[in-house]
Amino acid sequence: MKTYNISVIKGDGIGPEIVDEAIKVLDAVSYNCGFSLEYKEYLMGGIAIDMTGVPLPDETVQGVLNSDACLFGAIGGEKWDTLPRELRPETGLLKFREAMGVYANLRPAIIYDELVNASTLKPEVIEGVDIMVVRELIGGIYFGQPRANDGFKAYNTMVYTKPEIERIGKTAFELAMKRDKRLCSVDKANVLEVSQLWRDTMEEIAKDYPEVKLSHMYVDNAAMQLVRNPKQFDVIVTGNIFGDILSDTASMVVGSIGLLPSASTGDKTAIYEPIHGSAPDIAGQGIANPIATIESAGMMLRYSFGEIEAADLIDGAIKKALKDGFRTKDLAAYDAKEVVTTSEMGDIIANNLRK
Repeated sequence: MKTYNISVIKGDGIGPEIVDEAIKVLDAVSYNCGFSLEYKEYLMGGIAIDMTGVPLPDETVQGVLNSDACLFGAIGGEKWDTLPRELRPETGLLKFREAMGVYANLRPAIIYDELVNASTLKPEVIEGVDIMVVRELIGGIYFGQPRANDGFKAYNTMVYTKPEIERIGKTAFELAMKRDKRLCSVDKANVLEVSQLWRDTMEEIAKDYPEVKLSHMYVDNAAMQLVRNPKQFDVIVTGNIFGDILSDTASMVVGSIGLLPSASTGDKTAIYEPIHGSAPDIAGQGIANPIATIESAGMMLRYSFGEIEAADLIDGAIKKALKDGFRTKDLAAYDAKEVVTTSEMGDIIANNLRK
């Protein structure tokens, strides 16, 4: 029997709750599909600061590097916001992504038929939406140097090299080839030199993918178009800060940030996590939506392990839970037959897999 080794980082806030439900579902589907999973837990974020004094212990980096994939919850909270920047959970997260070499962040935004009414947009606008946002994750303004804040003047630097753009571009073109062969590259080339290099490089890559229709859009227009007519998009590729903003916009197009998973892939160990934060205000109340984390686990099976059948089964089990009218509190107003807890939603999805 094939065995996969999964490193687990539960993190802070609702992180432990939602990761536990994803593991519950993974165990159910692995039993059905004839492979086994072994888990090893590591510290990161606020809990790591409290226990070790640093947000990203060396043991965590090495442990994840030695695993087949990483299942990640969420980190951070107000408790640690006043620490020096180098000791904050978010700084640990950026260093973690850099250490894993995960330059491609894949963020799907798909409308579930059962949750069309959960979006603030009209049903006819969003029915059938299926978008993949490909965000460059370890470059751009979040990592660029120099950067400083002396209390009077602060600055950050947006930097991309051509090889960095080429590798994320090729990832996006390859994904587009497997979908509807439409790729929209988002930039701000009218005012930013770095965006002009981005656009020029995408045009060069496009020559190797003649079947893919490449278009370009400025980021401000892209934000507007995501709300006006999201169905015009298939795959969107963009830089770090623009992708951060646009993928959150896409989350509200589909109705809840609690529904959106992500995969961060690159040269080393891939990381799978929901795009939402640690939500410390609802931690421990059993009301967090675990679906995004469960979907992220499904993406792990699909992209890191090649267990396509198992990933498809998870997708089907989630859709059945929603079709049967089960909702966590964030979706209680949308055709709910029964409002369930975090753990109950995990049980329902896992039981759907066992039937």
